[in-house]
Amino acid sequence: MEHPSAQTHTDIQIALRLKALRSARAWSLDDLARRSSISRATLSRLENGSVSPTASVLGKLCAVYQLTMSRLMAMVETSFGPVITPDNQTVWRDVETGFTRKNLSPPAGSLAAELLECEIPAQTQIEYEKPPNPGLEHHLLLLSGHLTMTIDDATYELTAGDCLRYQLFGRSLFKTKAGLPAKYFLVIV
Repeated sequence: MEHPSAQTHTDIQIALRLKALRSARAWSLDDLARRSSISRATLSRLENGSVSPTASVLGKLCAVYQLTMSRLMAMVETSFGPVITPDNQTVWRDVETGFTRKNLSPPAGSLAAELLECEIPAQTQIEYEKPPNPGLEHHLLLLSGHLTMTIDDATYELTAGDCLRYQLFGRSLFKTKAGLPAKYFLVIV
C-alpha cells in the first residue's frame, strides 16, 4: 500500500532511483509487478512520485533489486565524505506506520557496514517478506521501549538495552506494544 505524498525532495529522488533501477534491467512495469507482488498501478505511481512508498513496499522492491534500504537511500543522495554531520544524515519516514529510519553512516564504496537509528511508534507492526540479500548480518540494540522481533521462525522479546544479532534469510517482523514505541540502533553488515 502507498500513500499520497507532499513530494519531498527525498520522495522525488526515490521515485527517480526506482525508475532507473527498473530501466537498467530492461524490465517493464508488468515484469516488476510480477517479481515484487506490487500492482503495476502502484509501481507507476511510485515511479512518478505521486505517492510515497511505505516501508513494506520499499522492502519488497529492495528485495527484488537485492539492495538494502540503506543502499537505496544512499543512491538517492549525493556522495558522502568520511564525516557525516546530522544535517546530512538521510531521514526517511513511512507515512503509513510512522516508522522513522535515519542513516547515521550511509554506505559508500567498498564499506559494507551501515548504522541506522530507527523508531517505530507504539502498537505498530512492520513486516518484510524477505531480505534484499539473504544472509545479511544484523545487530539491533534496543535503546528504549519494547520490541517483538520475529526472524524467520524465531520470536524474540526485546527490552531496553537488549541486543539481538542475527543473519536474515527469510521473513522478518517488527512489532511494538500499546503505549511503548521502540527506538533502536541497527548495524547491517
